[in-house]
Amino acid sequence: MSQQWQERYAASVMNTFGPPKLVLVKGEGAHVWDADGKEYVDLLGGIAVNALGHAHPALVAAVTEQLGTLGHISNFFTSTPQVELAERLLSLVGADGRVFFTNSGTEANEAAFKLTRRTGRTHLVAAEGAFHGRTMGALALTAKEAYRTPFEPLPGNVTFVPYGDEAALARAVTDQTAAVVLEPIQGEAGVVVPPDSYLAAAREITRDNGALLWLDEIQTGIGRTGRWFAGESADPDVVTVAKGLGGGIPIGACIGLGDAATLLQPGNHGTTFGGNPVACAAALAVLDTIEKEGLLDHATEVGQRLRDGLAQDPRVTEVRGRGLFIGLDLSEPVSAQVAAAALTHGFILNNPTPERVRLAPPLVIGHDDVDAFLAAWPAILDDAYGGLR
Repeated sequence: MSQQWQERYAASVMNTFGPPKLVLVKGEGAHVWDADGKEYVDLLGGIAVNALGHAHPALVAAVTEQLGTLGHISNFFTSTPQVELAERLLSLVGADGRVFFTNSGTEANEAAFKLTRRTGRTHLVAAEGAFHGRTMGALALTAKEAYRTPFEPLPGNVTFVPYGDEAALARAVTDQTAAVVLEPIQGEAGVVVPPDSYLAAAREITRDNGALLWLDEIQTGIGRTGRWFAGESADPDVVTVAKGLGGGIPIGACIGLGDAATLLQPGNHGTTFGGNPVACAAALAVLDTIEKEGLLDHATEVGQRLRDGLAQDPRVTEVRGRGLFIGLDLSEPVSAQVAAAALTHGFILNNPTPERVRLAPPLVIGHDDVDAFLAAWPAILDDAYGGLR
């Protein structure tokens, strides 16, 4: 059955992702099933998207009820879920501001990019290893040359500095810098955690130069690290979120705080689907469920258990992360083989670089699934490293 769908995919879908690894047909909690009936534990969560796992009753009910009431309106109008979600996000950030809703993380970053232009400056500082999206503006802030080169010249005047290097950041930021954009923890680079003082230093550097501090929380936000926002103590001017916010329903947000909240004015930006009632209702259900089910504490506890267990194997040279956002380094560049071996054992994970593995499971993942994965981990590594002999 899967083979037939793979062939149909190859004949009809643009080859931007390569052949799909699986044809998935059903999900429940932290588990998914493929078209041949095989079950997997999802340790990637749609790349940090499925905060509540698959088919969570609260999310299904919220989307169903809203779609049966009001599905789409243009942004000439508003809806109660849109206003409630904007208020809720501002309360979680803990600052006065305004929210612009989008359909995705890259769109949230495009909105933030345009917001920085309203400062009258055009210079931006981003980090080596950064990933902010693949649309032209977001791509200009993304460091990976393989993504950038085919589409240059890219918009903007962007300087890249080593991630976590406070001195390099201070040298790059000037009185002509519009903003510094940083991930509180880098995701596509393999879950790279900066020094504890780094975001605070970035705040001081930007403030001294009259620049904005923009935190891309698209992967790290909405409970992923055991907190609502990984950089919440840095007092940012702009925060972009998406992925986990809708729990699988497409939604993103550009949150402007303080003076940055009023930089985008009528006519400066727009969207057809952003902030639609269904997506906003889904996001409200996600936020409510994270609170009601105590998933911030659960992510912290289960994440530590995962990190401790993964580190026991000597072929793992480093384990990083916070909450359920976990990256590890391998002693050999066999992460692709590890991801493939994990699938044969019934687990889905990700290999962002040749030496690194990334895990971002649903926040609802249970202890039994974690224990099963840790029990299988040595055999997964055995299979992956077997080709080196």
